[in-house]
Amino acid sequence: MRARVGTLRGLGLALGLALGLALALGAGPALARSAPVVEAPAGAVRGEALGEVAAFRGIPYAAPPVGQRRWRPPAPLAPWAGVREAKDFGPACLQPRMPPGFIYASELPQLSEDCLTLNVWAPKDAARTPSGAPVMVWIHGGSLTTGSSREAMYDGAALARRGIVVVSINYRLGVLGWLAHPALTAESPDKVSGNYGLLDQIAALTWVKRNIAAFGGDPANVTVAGESAGGLSVLYLMASPLARGLFHKAILQSAYMVSTPELGENRFGHEGAEAAGARLAERLGAGGLADLRAMDAAALVDKAPKAGFAPFGAIDGKVLPRQIVEVFDRGEQAPVPVLAGFNEGEIRSLRRLAPPKPASAAAYEAAIRERYGDLADDFLRLYPSSDLGESVIATTRDALYGWTAERLARKQTELGQPAFLYLFDHGYPAADALDLHAFHASEIPYVFGTRDRTPAGWPKPPLSSLETRLGQAIQGYWAAFVKTGRPAAADQPAWPPYGESRAYMAFEDAPRPKTGLMPGMYELHEDVVGRRRAQGDTPWNWNVGVVSPVLPPKSTERR
Repeated sequence: MRARVGTLRGLGLALGLALGLALALGAGPALARSAPVVEAPAGAVRGEALGEVAAFRGIPYAAPPVGQRRWRPPAPLAPWAGVREAKDFGPACLQPRMPPGFIYASELPQLSEDCLTLNVWAPKDAARTPSGAPVMVWIHGGSLTTGSSREAMYDGAALARRGIVVVSINYRLGVLGWLAHPALTAESPDKVSGNYGLLDQIAALTWVKRNIAAFGGDPANVTVAGESAGGLSVLYLMASPLARGLFHKAILQSAYMVSTPELGENRFGHEGAEAAGARLAERLGAGGLADLRAMDAAALVDKAPKAGFAPFGAIDGKVLPRQIVEVFDRGEQAPVPVLAGFNEGEIRSLRRLAPPKPASAAAYEAAIRERYGDLADDFLRLYPSSDLGESVIATTRDALYGWTAERLARKQTELGQPAFLYLFDHGYPAADALDLHAFHASEIPYVFGTRDRTPAGWPKPPLSSLETRLGQAIQGYWAAFVKTGRPAAADQPAWPPYGESRAYMAFEDAPRPKTGLMPGMYELHEDVVGRRRAQGDTPWNWNVGVVSPVLPPKSTERR
């Protein structure tokens, strides 16, 4: 467990308050650099000065979800007395250790069930602007199983130097964050369970709304952003009534609008989330909820994936009212501007998600014709047998990430909201040499300006002038979107909204505006998903290409 930081009393409290007042009044640079202090409603925090930016790390936003609070919604944290030290990141939420050398593996010196903390990077002059600086809240990826806000690649200082306040958050992962169970539902006042990690994210956004003005941020101009499972989380937040009004724009990098388990019934090929939780408890030898809560948290996190548990949100009628695709079809999602996109090589670093490569072109074509029927010609035109290796990984890329990004752009446009679509198609020597051109998450160090702080197994981006120019352009577009809802960058081409021309920005060796992303891609996968929805017993996620179930005939009815 993370040790609690002691609070300062007496002289320490007086000194902290004096420092905060001195900063607010424009104290001398030596004092400001040594100890930036913020008096927030949650309590006073002392951070670290980083030149033009002040950083505050490891700030708790909810009570520790341990003991009897395990598998409960996040509880408010009482304001602390004195000045809390906020120079170090909090522990990462408990998670399985990734194997050394894995491209996404990062060193996590501390893991704890007590992990609901966030970090803030703020321009030092943010508080002097009339309404405060725009805010970006970053949600990390990791399949809802791994990851942490302490990842060096997510350092918010470079973006903060562009005039925005950056917040990154931890949220409960794996079985501790996403378990549903009949006993948990029974004890809940709302008769729901699961979605605890999503409720953590909502609690963090609520904390931002109540506290960010003290750091110079504008609580009326908040953008929620995330990549991969962080992008999925943003989809959940856009669909959840409980998050409405907590953010005003959304950035979704490599999000995936997959089918999601429903709480109490089997649907779309998914076992009900409660039934899956009960089956997990049985496999773990737990006789009931008390036994589950008594289990060692680290052992539970290690055993649950081996017993078949996979974390996802649960459609419960309250936190998540209905399937995400249906929310967007009904126009019930958050009516906010979006910036959404994906990477050309998403699956190059995630090949376990791709179907197996067929033995021959003839076998491939036969399998596709058997499974896709009247859509087979369209499928083979997009994913031809002439290059089986590329076609196999492109099917999963588009079914998950490409279709989702364009669907987001279309649905927000239909709501009358600005929507900006992108394709990250940039490679560099170290990645391309490993056949990892524009791999999953490779845009992140360009967004954050952290190409020198990637994980140990990550192909190292060069620190050349070309890479620097591209990174500065991407940071400029993202920061402008956070500020105004429209991406723009100095000395770079205009980024038009998706609109009727299906415009998008291609990030290659430089930003290039284009139209008509991968003609036919969206229409094919939208048709596939529509048919699976109509049939009602098949998921739409990783079961594509040669591992797709046979598609039902076209129908206009949906269940």
